[in-house]
Amino acid sequence: MNLAFKQVAIIGAGAMGRGIAQIATQAGSLVWLYDTQPEAVQKARDAVFEQWDKMQEKGRLTAEAVTSHKSRLLAASSLQDLAACDLVIEAIVERLDIKQKLFAELETVIQADCVLVTNTSSLSVTAIAAALKRPAQFAGYHFFNPVPLMKVVEVIAGLKTDAAVCVQLTAFAKAMGHTPVQAQDTPGFIVNHAGRGYGTEALRIVNEGVADFATIDRILRDQVGFKLGPFELFDLTALDVSHPVMESIYNQYYQEPRYRPSVITAQRLAGGVVGKKVGEGFYKYVQGKAQIPPEPTVPQVNDMPPVWVSPRATRRMELLQLLKDLGAQIETGASPSPIALTLVAPLGFDVTTVAVVERLDPARTVGIDMLFDDAATKRRVLATNPATRSDMREAAHALFARDGKAVSVIRDSGGFVTQRVVGNIVNIASDMCQQGVCSPQDLETAVTLGLGYPVGPLAMGNQLGPTNVLEVLFNMQTVYGDTRYRPSPWLRRRGAIGLSLMHEEA
Repeated sequence: MNLAFKQVAIIGAGAMGRGIAQIATQAGSLVWLYDTQPEAVQKARDAVFEQWDKMQEKGRLTAEAVTSHKSRLLAASSLQDLAACDLVIEAIVERLDIKQKLFAELETVIQADCVLVTNTSSLSVTAIAAALKRPAQFAGYHFFNPVPLMKVVEVIAGLKTDAAVCVQLTAFAKAMGHTPVQAQDTPGFIVNHAGRGYGTEALRIVNEGVADFATIDRILRDQVGFKLGPFELFDLTALDVSHPVMESIYNQYYQEPRYRPSVITAQRLAGGVVGKKVGEGFYKYVQGKAQIPPEPTVPQVNDMPPVWVSPRATRRMELLQLLKDLGAQIETGASPSPIALTLVAPLGFDVTTVAVVERLDPARTVGIDMLFDDAATKRRVLATNPATRSDMREAAHALFARDGKAVSVIRDSGGFVTQRVVGNIVNIASDMCQQGVCSPQDLETAVTLGLGYPVGPLAMGNQLGPTNVLEVLFNMQTVYGDTRYRPSPWLRRRGAIGLSLMHEEA
């Protein structure tokens, strides 16, 4: 087998190191596993051996392959044992000083052509390599946990990394059955950077009192197709991991507003309410199962008012057809009658602003999010404004639930929930392309494999229409006065001339 690296060392026998050791051995390399705690190495080898035994039981590995793999995963008792390795992968604690010290020691042991890599998720590859004698032989190689299942690895060139090193690492990633993506040495690389738009915006929505954790999770699962809502995801990864990453990326980008963390996660981290692993996070857990509050019941409304739809509503014809299908009495006049439920469907603006601008009675005005095609979603989202009467809120809820589709009613918010979160995801991804963090294709691959999004963020922007995403962002910036929502030049230019967000300049 023509492997890029025939002898590989993994330093750090925790979950990440163990996973990397497993797939490197399966690729055919001779793998040395080292940790400052020898018992950790033995525990890691036992765990990997157990995995191979299970794979044999399921018919995924032959007995001969298991025997071969076990013979090639070795325990190292000191760094000296790694002298013959041609690749050393570090997977230890996320502290710059400790990593720098380790690599400085390694340079005194290894051969001159040995490649050194770090599995860091948040530290600068260039900074780690700064004190090395051979920084050209150093790169980032960021895997995701659990390594055997998360089939993407970020290959990160530091400022002085030799391009040939990244070529070797890319080839080896493929040999291990993973998909390599190329990233520049920027805070968060690709996956952790692109993920900023999801959780941070959801936290801002909660902080404004727009909706609770469970409602936001339901909306983003059912309207967009995310596998986990942001608060379910926070609980799974745990805030002692997630919050420091949010702070790190924010500070490394010199307090860029797009990445601003939340006081909510800071407080919950301080209180030890970090997630599923401790039994309580944004949800409480009983025997490992989240205790999710039930959805509000659909109101019973006997005397349904007629409905008038704003001529400026997004997807107005689709909305009118939906109302017709639901059996609504639709008014067609230039303005609503004094008894009509008034519907608006803005992009980016809040219901209050639309009611004032269109001179509608706010007491009877309710908004509906029509960013996505209604037929493609499992949930409808309505928003009231501070003056909306309870009878109008209940009438709207009951009406849109007539066909059995789930309905969430939230408080007023520029961009509802979905528009805000999706707009930020697309905008941050666009700006990553503008910065040259990675190619558009590598961004899409990394996010779909590393974050499990239903589609990549650029593809999501193309599906919704870059001009619609731009409108959401421009209007949200007007509502909130926050530069967090300023559109990336990448998005603005492609939206203005009708280009795909995947389009790269010649």
